[in-house]
Amino acid sequence: MKEFTISVNIGDRAYRLKSGPGDEEFIRKAAKEINEQIKEYSRHYAFNDKQDLLAMTTLHFALSSLKSRADNAEMLKLLDQKIGDMESVVNEHLD
Repeated sequence: MKEFTISVNIGDRAYRLKSGPGDEEFIRKAAKEINEQIKEYSRHYAFNDKQDLLAMTTLHFALSSLKSRADNAEMLKLLDQKIGDMESVVNEHLD
C-alpha cells in the first residue's frame, strides 16, 4: 500500500501526516471534528490557553470512545446470547 503525506490543521497548527489511500478522508473528518469541538469549548468555557481546550477536547473524544466500546461490548454480549438461544432452539428441533 502506497503512503502519501497530507497536511491537516488542528487547533490553528498545521500537522503533516503519512496516510494510506483509504485513511485521508477519515483523518480530515477527525481533524474537522476536533476543531469543531475546540470551538464549542471556547464558546462555552473560559480557558487560559489553547492547551486547555485541546486537553478538554481530548477528554471528550476519549470518553466518547470508551462509551462506544462499552456499548459495543454489551451489544456483542447480547448478540452472543441470542445466537446461543437460537442454536438451542434449532438443536431441539433437529433432535
